[in-house]
Amino acid sequence: MLAITLPDGSVRQFDGPVTGTEIAAAIGPGLAKAALAIEVDGQLRDISRPVEQDASIRFITRKDEISLEMIRHDAAHILAEAVQSLHPGTQVTIGPSIENGFYYDFYRNEPFSPEDFPAIEKRMREIVAANEPFTREVWDRDVAIKFFEDRGERFKAELIRDLPGDEQISIYRQGEWLDLCRGPHLRGTSDVGNAFKLMKVAGAYWRGDHRNPMLTRIYGTAWRDQKELDAHLLQLEEAERRDHRRIGKEMDLFHIQEEAVGQVFWHAKGWRLYTALQDYMRRAQTRADYQEVRTPQLVDRSLWEASGHWDKYRHHMFVATVEDENKTLALKPMNCPCHVQIFRHGLRSYRELPLRMAEFGACHRYEPSGALHGIMRVRGFTQDDAHIFCTENQIAAETVRFVAMLSEVYKDLGFEHFRIKFADRPEARAGSDETWDKAETALKEACATAGVDYEYNPGEGAFYGPKLEFVLRDAIGRDWQCGTLQVDLVLPERLDASYIGEDSARHRPVMLHRAILGSFERFIGILIEQHAGKFPLWLAPTQVVVASIVSDAEPYASEVVARLRKAGLIVEADVRNEKINAKIREHSLARVPVILVVGRKEAEAGTVAMRRLGGAEQQILSLDEAVTLLAEEAKAPDLKRG
Repeated sequence: MLAITLPDGSVRQFDGPVTGTEIAAAIGPGLAKAALAIEVDGQLRDISRPVEQDASIRFITRKDEISLEMIRHDAAHILAEAVQSLHPGTQVTIGPSIENGFYYDFYRNEPFSPEDFPAIEKRMREIVAANEPFTREVWDRDVAIKFFEDRGERFKAELIRDLPGDEQISIYRQGEWLDLCRGPHLRGTSDVGNAFKLMKVAGAYWRGDHRNPMLTRIYGTAWRDQKELDAHLLQLEEAERRDHRRIGKEMDLFHIQEEAVGQVFWHAKGWRLYTALQDYMRRAQTRADYQEVRTPQLVDRSLWEASGHWDKYRHHMFVATVEDENKTLALKPMNCPCHVQIFRHGLRSYRELPLRMAEFGACHRYEPSGALHGIMRVRGFTQDDAHIFCTENQIAAETVRFVAMLSEVYKDLGFEHFRIKFADRPEARAGSDETWDKAETALKEACATAGVDYEYNPGEGAFYGPKLEFVLRDAIGRDWQCGTLQVDLVLPERLDASYIGEDSARHRPVMLHRAILGSFERFIGILIEQHAGKFPLWLAPTQVVVASIVSDAEPYASEVVARLRKAGLIVEADVRNEKINAKIREHSLARVPVILVVGRKEAEAGTVAMRRLGGAEQQILSLDEAVTLLAEEAKAPDLKRG
């Protein structure tokens, strides 16, 4: 007899191997209709595959979040079948599910374009309507290679050759069409539904190598129902409206050009925004007892070799050779090894711990040109980086302090809520399993002390230690991973950092890597899109424009500007010979938070007519009232708290 344990703890007995479909039918017709897949002892599987031994199971229905990934995976297969049926001779390569959708890479002489989408989508819907079952087959490796080679599918044949020798070669059919795939899949093509849409095309090198053939990648999005798809498309429209690249151009904040790929030219207004944010972070770190430092940009490769970064990140480093010294230097991709050098400079005592070392560290990393995205993904950036050198007993207290500091910063910047992910040991890592056990245990205990909940992000820790990832959700529901806290027992050992303990012996410090914003460039991009360029007054690159109605009011406009600047506000005067409505429209498009309109009447009365961005009404205030009101409003949140 076979014992199948259900999620409620009840057990069903079967005479022998039984498929998930049969189990669901035995439980009831409702479940048989709803069940799309099955988890067997925690492993996701096709519902049609037999369960051959005692197991705990859980059925996956459309309500389960994991069904989305399966829908997208199957949609990629349906896309590939549709393309090959419409365009014979096209070779298929790979087609995974991704966040919010899927893609498939194709090889053909003529690239696809969005003009091809209507016909492809129509064919996809026909395949969905046919409800062809997904069936799994296991093939002999040589048979599979020959099959795909005979069909002219050289990319698939190459994939099979490169699979580990002990891996099963599983093939999935949907009607007459088939593909190499590990699975699992839904029951049939109709389970995908019609809530999908092809989105864009892009070029992609086979296996990401520029020496290989160029493929055409077709991206799509797929959801559980039309309501979810419509919500996603609406979010994309809103994201386009908020795109930091477009808003940055309209507000004259920055630009990027070919002569400095992946690096930002900050214009005067953009730099005001940058420095306002940096000044705020500097004050926050000073209050939290951080010591600000500055470390070199170019560092000899020997330090990166000692830290382990040379092996792990060499392909991301920009390298320079000093010929007359026969040295190889690297532009630093991160700050941590340099901070260890400051810690090691001189004898350290346990009385100095915890030592909190912060740097607005300029870093450079090679990112492929195709991965660059405005100021969100760049090659040159500045981190609000800090490292806390402490004892093992101080990890929990420092975690509590850091979470409180991060929470306050995010709230001040307009993010009320965030999620935390716990990223544990990656496959490629430094340090022993014992060291990782200790670091992961310490971080979990610190979370318990800080009273924070987290979800797991398995295998995504840094190569030297586990980390907490702090994920923000913006105004239109997108998630951004920004802050991080990492427990590192490896680098202090590799770089020989030590302190003298109470027992007069040398001890290794624990190194906590932490950031709140992450990259200034990326975070400013997030802020631009969060606020759609309509910044709170304290962050606005131009806080006030004083606009004159008539030339007679120019002297008074100059007086208003002078008073506001003396109060610390960033003010521009607009005394051009233009109609006031045109001025208001222009500065509103530039997202200036406050426009003060002055004419003869205001000049005579010593008043201003104040208009807020997005508001149709204007408020008449005395100049003294306006200066007092705006000066207080323009204070950063931490300065308002005193």
